[in-house]
Amino acid sequence: MQQRKIHHEEQIEDALPPRAADQTIRLSELTLVSTNDLRSVEAEWRRLEKLARNSLHQGFDWCLAWVQAHHSELAIIQGVVDGRTLFILPLEVIPERRARIARLLGHRFNNVNTGLFDAELAAPDAEELQNFAYGIKLALSDKADLVVLDNIPLVWRGIRHPLSALASIENQNHSFQLPLFQNFEATLAQLNAKSRRKKFRSQSRKIEAIGGYDHIVPIDAAEKHVLVDIFFRQKGERLRLFGLPDVFQFPGIQDFFHHLMDVPVKGTDTPLMLHAIRLRGEPEGHIAAIAGLSRKGDHVICQFSSIDETICPEASPGELLFWLMIEQSCREGASVFDFGVGDQPYKRNWCTQETVQYDILLPLTWKGSLMRPLLIGVTKAKAAIKRNPHVYALVQRWRSRRCPKAPETTASDAESSAE
Repeated sequence: MQQRKIHHEEQIEDALPPRAADQTIRLSELTLVSTNDLRSVEAEWRRLEKLARNSLHQGFDWCLAWVQAHHSELAIIQGVVDGRTLFILPLEVIPERRARIARLLGHRFNNVNTGLFDAELAAPDAEELQNFAYGIKLALSDKADLVVLDNIPLVWRGIRHPLSALASIENQNHSFQLPLFQNFEATLAQLNAKSRRKKFRSQSRKIEAIGGYDHIVPIDAAEKHVLVDIFFRQKGERLRLFGLPDVFQFPGIQDFFHHLMDVPVKGTDTPLMLHAIRLRGEPEGHIAAIAGLSRKGDHVICQFSSIDETICPEASPGELLFWLMIEQSCREGASVFDFGVGDQPYKRNWCTQETVQYDILLPLTWKGSLMRPLLIGVTKAKAAIKRNPHVYALVQRWRSRRCPKAPETTASDAESSAE
């Protein structure tokens, strides 16, 4: 089998020219304040979210949809100087293990987190970061015991994260990306283009033999909501088949994605757009595969995907859908197709970049100081399991056996649930 070396995004940092001293603002100049009202900082929030360095998962619409679905206690941290907001950390406080943990809105459904940082904010030194941690403690000590900022790449889009020196531990999950070019053939040339074109033709012929298919991207609100409900059912059945927990059944999660469906598309930018393979012919109307894509600027993220193999499974409809979505993303000028967190064979088959992400854990109280090493230990254990194929297969098989219908196969053969 031909193997391709996966490039680690963390190791690349563009040599950006330093800004003039009078154009930068030091972290030490900022006053840290906390609010529980998203709307009160919307204007500055939307200004910061436009910067390519800031993840779409900290965008205002993404976070607002999460809050509308969960109604949790908010703790939105702002760094302010002269009436301007230079950074925002949108947190919510949730009870966990008899403590209060402040986490980024979206939690496990975020594929990359950065917070929101202004380009004028200078890279902080060690003393400034220490004072920053103390400022967070003062702002949140009456609300939370521990701050957890997870899934943060130390370098993202060629820029080092301002808080990278505070990283506590490497996250157990990496994310995977495919660089895109306007010419789809040039994009395929990074991979085994000849083999992929042959496979695509074979998939298309198999589906054409039963009537063909349509690649649909609904824009009507009612159609979008119907399709996302089909995804929830489809994904739930798939996860139950493999004995895995259905994270989309957790309280508020389906409402969250339904709220995202209602956010207007701005040009090519959208917090969530659905793509699907719909069959023609005798099985007309059958949805064989679904995926949800988000886009900000030139960055496309696949948030979720599912397949229904009850009809023509030999055509691999999920793989076919990824081909069509990547081809369309190339035509529409995107430069990165991000498969998100989680190590799956189909991601490695498509991707040439692997991004290492880290977690930052800041204790605020004595409870937080006790929890920090516990959570770090849990992350280390998960990472050790995931990086040992034999142990990981055993763990997944054990999880599968909790479901009486689960076949003797590892969960990596299906779409895994979020970790």
